[in-house]
Amino acid sequence: MAKLRYFAMNEVNRQNVSAPKAVHSEFLRTGRIDRHKRHWNTEERRYLTYEEVAEKTGKRLEAAGVKTYENINSFHQAIRFPKFILPHVLDGSPHLGYCHVTAARSRFAQYDDVGWAFYIANFYAELGDHEEHFFKDIDLHYSRMYFAIAMKATQQQDEERPRMTIDRSIRGNGLLFRTHDPSTAIKNVLMLGARNEQMRAIIRQMRY
Repeated sequence: MAKLRYFAMNEVNRQNVSAPKAVHSEFLRTGRIDRHKRHWNTEERRYLTYEEVAEKTGKRLEAAGVKTYENINSFHQAIRFPKFILPHVLDGSPHLGYCHVTAARSRFAQYDDVGWAFYIANFYAELGDHEEHFFKDIDLHYSRMYFAIAMKATQQQDEERPRMTIDRSIRGNGLLFRTHDPSTAIKNVLMLGARNEQMRAIIRQMRY
């Protein structure tokens, strides 16, 4: 796959990008074409480094993560989640990324005690089969994804501290839910955080 290139889009660029349509409309209206109007100002084009793109993506993901966290924690004082905002960008595609929002432990269905983490992403994808490949089959048809995965602490022989990995013993692949709809995501997170069935019943009836 060819290496992606990114360039900064300033106001001059934006005006020039739409120039071909304007030229065509002017020709239909007057029969004349302005041959002196530039369709693209190459002198104004500035390519961005991967580090610059990653920084911009990270800031946007962080802002989205904070907003999502605030929406979740504003529901009810009996349901509070810790704030763990940590954005990541994908290697080789710094315009794509995901952000850790919160984590907790819950009891649901036949599971007595499950640690989980909640994320948002600016793309839609399947959960990868290995820890080194967190995602697979990335689909840009949806501009965002909200998902929660079961987590567990594992420790390798060459590691001083245990690290959190996906607990694939939960539901086969560790995925608790995945959606592109923010309202559905918030309800699902609140359901995970609810301590009793009475609270879950209230959450099921809530509308955004």
